[in-house]
Amino acid sequence: MKILTLIISFIALGLIIFNFTKVNFDAPFEGDSIIALITIIASLCVILMMFILRVSKRIEQKVKERS
Repeated sequence: MKILTLIISFIALGLIIFNFTKVNFDAPFEGDSIIALITIIASLCVILMMFILRVSKRIEQKVKERS
């Protein structure tokens, strides 16, 4: 599970970097720039969700160790 979350996080990071190059900073809310911004926000959400999943798995493991 840890490897899968890392792979997904790296893919999301790659998408952030790729879409950051597609943003037109003169008009960031027009044309393809808005799509790139939406994809950047979605990728950030994926990274956050993977972080939450990893933390919850650690908590679950520690609870099982105590029982």
